[in-house]
Amino acid sequence: MEKPVQTWPAELAERYRAKGYWRGETFGAVLRERARLHPERIAVVGGGQRWSYGELDARADAIARGLLDLGLVPGDRVIVHLPNIPEFVSVIFGLFRAGLLPLYALPAHRITEIAHFAGTGGARAYVTVDRYDNFDYRGLAAELREREPGVEHVVVVGDAGETGFGTLAALEAAGRDSATQPVEPASSDVAFLQISGGSTGLSKLIPRTHDAYIYTLRESDRICGLTEDTVFMAALPMAHNFPMSSPGFLGALYVGARVVLSASPSPEAAFPLIEREGVNMVSLVPPLLLVWLEASKSTPHKLHTLRTIQVGGAKLTPEIARRVRPTLGVTLQQVFGMAEGLVNYTRLDDPEDIIVNTQGRPISPDDEVLIVDDQGNPVPEGEPGNLLTRGPYTILGYYNNPSANARSFTEDGYYRTGDIVKRLPGGYLVVQGRANDHINRAGEKISAEEIEDHLVAHPQVFDAAVVSVPDEYLGERSCAFIVPKGEKPRAVALKQWIRSRGLAEFKVPDQIVFVDAFSSTAALKISRKELRAQLRAQLDEQNNKDTQA
Repeated sequence: MEKPVQTWPAELAERYRAKGYWRGETFGAVLRERARLHPERIAVVGGGQRWSYGELDARADAIARGLLDLGLVPGDRVIVHLPNIPEFVSVIFGLFRAGLLPLYALPAHRITEIAHFAGTGGARAYVTVDRYDNFDYRGLAAELREREPGVEHVVVVGDAGETGFGTLAALEAAGRDSATQPVEPASSDVAFLQISGGSTGLSKLIPRTHDAYIYTLRESDRICGLTEDTVFMAALPMAHNFPMSSPGFLGALYVGARVVLSASPSPEAAFPLIEREGVNMVSLVPPLLLVWLEASKSTPHKLHTLRTIQVGGAKLTPEIARRVRPTLGVTLQQVFGMAEGLVNYTRLDDPEDIIVNTQGRPISPDDEVLIVDDQGNPVPEGEPGNLLTRGPYTILGYYNNPSANARSFTEDGYYRTGDIVKRLPGGYLVVQGRANDHINRAGEKISAEEIEDHLVAHPQVFDAAVVSVPDEYLGERSCAFIVPKGEKPRAVALKQWIRSRGLAEFKVPDQIVFVDAFSSTAALKISRKELRAQLRAQLDEQNNKDTQA
């Protein structure tokens, strides 16, 4: 499989370099420089470990050599399937330094998603943990090797048990004694592959270059006020783009700050760390913010070091946004963006009205934003429309997915984000919703079509339609409408069916409603878009009746 590339038109690339957006930096070189300047400064704290920049740099070197000695070559893809542990950081920087490409997976992903990443991405290796959150990832690794024989190497953080897989500790030890010298990749090379939500099934793969992604870190650090005195907590899963780069743990490391890893975003796990480490910045999704706001009223832990709480991943309602400063005494920063590119922030010194009611404005003067109607015509300022964008860090295409590229990108390089927004004076955006049938459940994107496909495979399901339902806590929850085949199955059995198919837990429908039939169009065909809209309206009507009763 070909090496992932992203090649901007020559005139745009020249403009981005001339303006200083792209400076020829690579992730491996950035870490090397921070370690040279501040070898003893603490870089990463988590899992009972405290690593300095010097130690992190040495670990990355050893891992790079160890991976290359396995026979991997620059450009190879390696799935990184790890929770919030320090080894996540050392592994990805080892991959960067070796010119290997991390392909990020979330801890909640299971064999269906991981096998898809391996096949689509052409992965040759898989790095995972032994056990986490009562799940044995070694069993998943064994099944992956059976399904995808191209995955030649499995490296386990922790105990490999009887699997015969290698361990990270052994690989790192071998790398320390290796004479292999990694070759620094070019800054224009793809650094890693992220995952997209995907509007018609499993996630698409997003190639990000060193040049473009490091620009977002540098500019995000400036906008968000990060310095070497920042103590950033990664509470959300680190493989998400939001806690990775907005400015995230990579932005914190870029300025030589300290990154504190929380195994869970729950107040029980995070609040003691905030107090002990003096955390002053954290990023959350709206449902977690609600939990933190409530828990802060009775916590015995001192949270006075917190200065900024970023909220993104799903839209934050103004009603909740207004509660942040009075309850926690911190500045709220709204973040709206996508793994494919465009990132927007409210600024720390913005008026409270802007912070509460908008999702920010773009980070770069060269972020080109179009808001158009369904026919592609620009809408008046203040009117909602489809968001299109291109710029110095927005991708030009997904990896190994020509059909998605045809749908998602215009001929002149604009990315169709799928978001409905309106633009206010000053460039601030207000998110109105999604143009497709994605369900945004607490920041986790769920494809309705993917879940429908699994449900209709059940022997007692004739047809299924999955819709989003507004939810004050989750932002949106999922509801599956089922037309049964013969005897009606139990809802709990259908939920277990989804789990048994190897899908992530967040994809299990929150609610199941049984109906006799679905309506069809005049042509006797079912329009999935119209059907979902009808079912969502039907559910809203019933909920309103229940509320009035």
